[in-house]
Amino acid sequence: MSHTYRLQVYWEKIMDQLNDQDREKWLKNKITGLENRGHNLQRITFHIKPYHRIAYDHQTELHYLFRLTLLIKSGRFSFLEEGIYRGEAQFKGDELLRHTIWTEELDKNTEVDSYPLPFVEKEYREDNRFIYNRREAVRYADRWWDSYNPVYKKFDVDCTNYISQCLRAGGAPMWGAANRTRGWWYERGIWSYSWSVAHALRWYLSGARQGLTATEVSSAEQLSPGDIICYDFQGNGRFDHNTIVVKKDADGMPLVNAHTSNSRHRYWAYEDSTAYTEDIQYKFFRING
Repeated sequence: MSHTYRLQVYWEKIMDQLNDQDREKWLKNKITGLENRGHNLQRITFHIKPYHRIAYDHQTELHYLFRLTLLIKSGRFSFLEEGIYRGEAQFKGDELLRHTIWTEELDKNTEVDSYPLPFVEKEYREDNRFIYNRREAVRYADRWWDSYNPVYKKFDVDCTNYISQCLRAGGAPMWGAANRTRGWWYERGIWSYSWSVAHALRWYLSGARQGLTATEVSSAEQLSPGDIICYDFQGNGRFDHNTIVVKKDADGMPLVNAHTSNSRHRYWAYEDSTAYTEDIQYKFFRING
C-alpha cells in the first residue's frame, strides 16, 4: 500500500468521525447550545491541515489543525463563528485507535501560583485616566484572531498575550516596567506577568487603580465589545483562560475572540469546550476609560 494511499485512508476515517456528531461530544454540545439559544445553524464546514506524523511499532500518529466554520443566524442577522483547534489521531494499520481534539490549551504557568502579588499601588493619581477606544480594540482582535502580530512575542499559550495586545490597541496605558510582578506592561522584549499569564491578568484587573483599570460586573450581559472575560474551568480559584468581547448576539449576549486555540465570534460561556466542567467560574470585567 502506497504512503499516499494510506494517508488518504487516515484522513477519510478522521473525517467520518468528525461527521458523526454523536461521537464528537464537544461538537454536538456546540450545536445543541446554538439550538437551545434559539439560533439557526445554516452551514458547518471544516478543514484539516496536517503538521506532524510519527510512525512507530506498526502504529502511526497524526497531528493536525482542525479549522471549523459555522454560519449562524441570530435573530435578524447572521455571523460566522470560526475556530482553529488541535487534533491527534492514532492508527494501527488502517484501524483508528484514538482520536482527540482539544478546543482549549490552558495556561498552567506555575510562576504565578502564589498570586495575588502587589500589581497595584496604594497611591495613584486621580488624573491618570485614559480613553479606551473599544472599536480599535475589537478591530485588532478580529485582525489577529487567527495569526500573530510580529511586533510581539508569540507564546505557546498565547491567550492572555493576545488579550493584552487588544487592550493596548484600544489605548490602555501601560505602567510598572520593569518589575514583572507590578503593573501591566510590555517593553523591549520583556513583560509583566499580568501581560501574559491568565491568572495574573485576572488579579490585575480585580485591583488596579492606575493605568489600565476595570470594573468587575456580575453577569456577561453587562459587558460591551472590548471588555474581558476570565475563565476558571476547574473552579479551583486558578484562572486558565481569557477572552475579549467583540460583539453581541441577538439576545444581547457576548461573542468573544481568543488565542491559543484561536477562535472568533464564539459564544462566551464555553460550554462546548473540551476543558469545560460544571465547576467553571467566570470573572466579568468592564474596561474603564
